[in-house]
Amino acid sequence: MTTAATAQDVGRAQGAPRAETRAEALRASPAVRSAIASIVGELRSRQAGIEGVRGPTSPAHAESYEKALERAAEVRGRALLFPYIGSGLGAGPYVELGDGSVKLDMIGGIGVQFFGHSDGDLVATALEAATEDVVMQGHLMANAGAFEFAAEALESARKGSRLRHIFLCNSGAMANENALKVCFQRHAPASRVLAFAHCFMGRSVTMAQIGDSAAGRDGIPLSTLVDYMPFYDHAAARRMSAGDASGQSRFIDMAVSHLRQYIERYPKQHACFIFELVQGEGGFNTAPREFHLELMKVCKQAGIAVWDDEVQTFGRTTEMYCYDAYGLGEYVDVCCIGKLTQVCAALYTEEYNPRAGLLSATFLGSTEGLRVGRRILQRLREGGHYGPSGKHARHFQHFAAQLRALAGRHPEWFPASPDVHDVCDGLGGMMRFTPFGGKKDAVMKLVRAMFDEGLIVFYCGHGPYHVRMLPPLGVLDESIWPTVFGLVEKAMAKVAPEVNGKA
Repeated sequence: MTTAATAQDVGRAQGAPRAETRAEALRASPAVRSAIASIVGELRSRQAGIEGVRGPTSPAHAESYEKALERAAEVRGRALLFPYIGSGLGAGPYVELGDGSVKLDMIGGIGVQFFGHSDGDLVATALEAATEDVVMQGHLMANAGAFEFAAEALESARKGSRLRHIFLCNSGAMANENALKVCFQRHAPASRVLAFAHCFMGRSVTMAQIGDSAAGRDGIPLSTLVDYMPFYDHAAARRMSAGDASGQSRFIDMAVSHLRQYIERYPKQHACFIFELVQGEGGFNTAPREFHLELMKVCKQAGIAVWDDEVQTFGRTTEMYCYDAYGLGEYVDVCCIGKLTQVCAALYTEEYNPRAGLLSATFLGSTEGLRVGRRILQRLREGGHYGPSGKHARHFQHFAAQLRALAGRHPEWFPASPDVHDVCDGLGGMMRFTPFGGKKDAVMKLVRAMFDEGLIVFYCGHGPYHVRMLPPLGVLDESIWPTVFGLVEKAMAKVAPEVNGKA
């Protein structure tokens, strides 16, 4: 779908008066509104008591839950990474599991649940969506919600960029596939792709080849030509400074030289350069604006598409679009969004609007996902989340302050390492910290220990490894951070003797 207007705008442009439909009458009926209000009211009453970490409700419940985990592993063919099967109810950052236990969720399904669990407003939106005639929307026959979501996403995108059109789909990997098609068509017959080392693009055959993970492409025939660029490395830049303040500029000069070598080696063969402005799976790695800026300038000079992959960054940094946080929107040709949006999408400029036939699909997203996704975009825009003093920036300050206080109390848990430039890094709602020198086994033990203590986090990076958080900042109170790090400290205290003993 390529659109820049809501369905109502489309109707007016065609000269059709907006008449009340039976569907609108259904959703506006007192009976439906009352039923939705009743369900949400009952939901909120059942949330009472889901307000802190606790264990299973009974030994019998715990035993049946263990059997459920065993069945899940058998069906899946592999044990679950976490012993997590949700009950289907939660309250903001807290989630109830199938054994009645409650965990504090600071990863949100790797960033999908930005407004936490059982949010009353989003539940009401989903219930209203359930009154529509179909569960899934398609590109051939879509209801108004698809165009309204698309227009909402574009409205914010256009403020700081040249992006003009959007194509919706069901997953971040598919959004990336569509973006790649757009770039290849525009720059045909160019067949090469530039990407950062340690990038992650998704799990499709092509995206697994571009993603810089050997395990992710194990056994997959390699048919996509990828040239990897170094992402900004704060520790390396510090080492390059040689006692002066030029380390950053030297690293950027090195990266620009590296890019020019690829362009000279394969003239006119690169269709795009994929930018993760903040790397996700690769380690929540950040870079100064100048690093991305200088590389983008070279791409523009060489006629290479600048593709901004925001599937994980979208909505959670200090601006809705991360390119706005860096002031780089004018350089972006293609952009992908997903995760917290519920429905994913590829956006592109007028120049990259593809010819008919290149992009299509049966599904573009669920009716519920479209309605809830649009409501999420509205709440993000209206909720005071962005800017240097917005909620996201303040939450990151709380996270960093708690982490540095913990490191001050237990410096042995955060040993110096030449590969670790700081104990914490990230931007806005993308948060990471690096315990035990970034050793993989130690980090994995800690992540599991934190789950046992009632705190759900995950890991990222390829060496050093980090603990990462994608908190539900849409519903998170700033006063929760001492509770979070109380659980972190308990888990680290249990893991540290074993880890430090081995070290």
